[in-house]
Amino acid sequence: MKVCIVGAGAIGGFIGTKLAAAGRAEVSALARGATLAALRGQGWRLNTAGGLVTAPARASDSAAELGAQDLVVIAVKGPALTAVARSIAPLLGPQTIVLPAMNGVPWWFCAGVPGFEGVILSSVDPGGEIAAAIPFERVLGCVVHASTSAPEPGLVQHRMGQGLIVGEPRGGRSERAQRVVDLLAHAGFDATHAENVRYDAWYKLWGNLTMNPVSAITGATIDGILGDPLVREFCSAAMQEAAAIGARIGCAISQSAEERHAVTAKLGAFKTSMLQDVEAGRAIELDAIVGAVHEIGTRLGEPMPAIGALLGLTRLFGRVHGLYPAR
Repeated sequence: MKVCIVGAGAIGGFIGTKLAAAGRAEVSALARGATLAALRGQGWRLNTAGGLVTAPARASDSAAELGAQDLVVIAVKGPALTAVARSIAPLLGPQTIVLPAMNGVPWWFCAGVPGFEGVILSSVDPGGEIAAAIPFERVLGCVVHASTSAPEPGLVQHRMGQGLIVGEPRGGRSERAQRVVDLLAHAGFDATHAENVRYDAWYKLWGNLTMNPVSAITGATIDGILGDPLVREFCSAAMQEAAAIGARIGCAISQSAEERHAVTAKLGAFKTSMLQDVEAGRAIELDAIVGAVHEIGTRLGEPMPAIGALLGLTRLFGRVHGLYPAR
C-alpha cells in the first residue's frame, strides 16, 4: 500500500515512522521547510520508551512528485487544512482513501446528520473549500488517542498512547476501513474499527473542549485546572452543554462530567496540545475544538452560556497574542 503523510509533525511523524518501520507500506511525506530537510537528511525518527525508531523517508514539498497514493493521512493543525486541501489533488487517485488524523470536529462531521443536509460548518471549512477538494466519499474518520510532541523538526517524542480509531463517517463497517485498521495494527498501533466513529470523535472532543482552551488562556496543566473548584465547575457546565448537543446529533454520552474528570485527572501535570501551541507561538486550533461545537449548538437552538464564554475568552486571548485570526 502506498501511504503519504501530509504534515509530518508530532502526530504525522508518529504514524509515518511506525508505518515505515513496519515495512508493509511504501510511506512518503508531503512536508516543507525544516521538517522536509530533516526527513531527507535523517529519515523518520521516533523516540519511544524502548529507544529510537528510525526508517528511511521519501519526502517532498511537491504532491505531483509523490503521485497518487492508496492512503493519504492528513495530520496538520486545523488552521492549515484549507491550504493543504488545495495542494493534495495529485495524491488522489481513483481509489485513494483520505484519513484525517486531526483534533476536534472534522469538516465532514455533519454530513448526513438530520437537519444538517447541505450544511457546511463554516467554523472548520469556511467557504466549503475543504469539502470541495476532498470528496466525502474518500474520507475515513479517525480519532487519535496518543500523546506526542516534536522537540525538533523531523523528530517525534512519544509520551503515551497508541490508539487509533478508524471508521466510516456514515457509520457501519467496511472492507476499506478494515484494510486500514489491519495496516495500522501491523505497525503496532492499538487500532480499532469503529461502528460509529462520529461518536468516538465527539467523545474525545467532549473532554478536549474545555481542557484545551482553559489551559491555553491560563497556562495551567490538567492537574491545576481540575484542582480549582470554580474552574472545574465551569468546565463541567460546558461539558453538560456539549453532551446535550451530542444527544441531538446521534452522539449521546452516558458518562457524567465528573466521571470524565476522574479519567482526565490520571494524566497528572499534563500540557494540552493547545497549551503547547501557545508556548510555541503557533496558531491555536480553537475553531475545530470549540467553534464548531458552538456553531452546531447554535443551529440546534441549544443554550450554551458556558461554551459561548469559553469561545469568546479564548478567541480574544488568541487575537491579543497573534494566535487567532482577527476576522
